Amino acid sequence: MLIESFLDYLRFERNYSEKTILAYGNDLNQLQVFIQKRFGKFAPEEVKSEQIREWIVLLMDDGCSPSSVNRKLSSIRSFYRFLLKKRYVDVDPLCKIVGPKKNKKLPYFLNEAQMDRLLDDADFGGGFNGCRDRLVIEMFYATGMRLSELIELNDVDIDFSSSLLKVVGKRNKERLIPFGDELREQILKYIDIRDEAVLRTDDAFFVRENGKRLYPVLVYNIVKRNLSKVTTLKKKSPHVLRHTFATSMLNHEAELGAVKELLGHKSLATTEIYTHVTFEELKKVYKQAHPRA
Repeated sequence: MLIESFLDYLRFERNYSEKTILAYGNDLNQLQVFIQKRFGKFAPEEVKSEQIREWIVLLMDDGCSPSSVNRKLSSIRSFYRFLLKKRYVDVDPLCKIVGPKKNKKLPYFLNEAQMDRLLDDADFGGGFNGCRDRLVIEMFYATGMRLSELIELNDVDIDFSSSLLKVVGKRNKERLIPFGDELREQILKYIDIRDEAVLRTDDAFFVRENGKRLYPVLVYNIVKRNLSKVTTLKKKSPHVLRHTFATSMLNHEAELGAVKELLGHKSLATTEIYTHVTFEELKKVYKQAHPRA
């Protein structure tokens, strides 16, 4: 009865869609069936936190993902907020319930052998477009910059005397990224070809044949097309090259705080995901190489 009253409240007072109401109803019915089977009857005012926790454990044991469990808990929380508002119950059994943590997906990245094949052996084509496309890939890999940062790069942001790139990241925060001799040579080569082949319309460093600045979809397609030459990864985006930069740095014993600054992360916790990546790589190497692994 109370479940039906809650669903009518969602339908008529909150104007929820029928699909959403059906999902709420299914979640509440699941809890009702569980409590009836385990404890004999379902009375919302008598449900205890311990019973909710047992239900969560059962869901997880049955293979329910953390995100699905948390969605179901959200439905139950809404139900009890309704009951409290209508004074059908005095206590919310979910007030101290914390849902399971979502598993963080490890970022996709290429290994060094794949990047070496791409930059040393792959054919990017001749002329202005080929030179530019190769530099786009190398710029992402050598600096770890974001897609937006690469697109907004101007000639004045490249300091050859100090070997530094100035980029503007999230929250308009500027940072300096060092670059090495190999990238310097590619940059100078690109500038020579670009200035001869293209009449630029602004100060953009990376441009199209019409002289205008690159745009996100074009850069994404450049990266996807070229990464496809060396990897079968499902995801082939500029961010994969940013992940590859960070992973390579840590694999070569770069300090975590330094990688954080180079990537422009606000929190060290964001950068720490790459330590999990490098650890997973170590485990793979161990399993492949150790006779008793």
